[in-house]
Amino acid sequence: MVGIREMTESDADAVAGVRVDGWRSAYAGIVPRTWLDRMTVAEDALRQRTRLAEPGRAATDLVATDPDGAVVGWTCFGPVGAAGAPGPDWAELYTLYVRPDLIGHGVGRALLDEAHTRAGAAGFAGMLLWVLADNHRARRFYDRAGYAPDGAVQNDTYDDVVLDELRYRRTLAR
Repeated sequence: MVGIREMTESDADAVAGVRVDGWRSAYAGIVPRTWLDRMTVAEDALRQRTRLAEPGRAATDLVATDPDGAVVGWTCFGPVGAAGAPGPDWAELYTLYVRPDLIGHGVGRALLDEAHTRAGAAGFAGMLLWVLADNHRARRFYDRAGYAPDGAVQNDTYDDVVLDELRYRRTLAR
């Protein structure tokens, strides 16, 4: 059984491990290996701590824990960033990562469901997210969770390789 709780500063190392392992697993064959190989848990943990300490931060970070309390997943959501939204009351799912060996065991769905519940309770009407076009596993996951591409596309560059991201969205119960 998975527990879901708010992330604390003491979770930074574990979240960084989940994120780096998640990137290396999910984006293998999509993002250049050189980019993935440069990622380190130590640098990412520092970035997590810095982000969590930002004054006035509007994002919500949630972690999934196993029965022993170990962090096995992480998600973060908040107000829509610079990409725009269908309306002023939309949230953005900034990130969702699960320990690679637990993908398909309900951890990601539990995190996503809790993010939807909390965003809806906070008054958000819907949620957007961006997913790499070539990340077919993630796209299937979001399709099953009620998301659909809305036609918006942006791109990111990793070591001179340009990759398309598709915007997905879904409405939330309030």
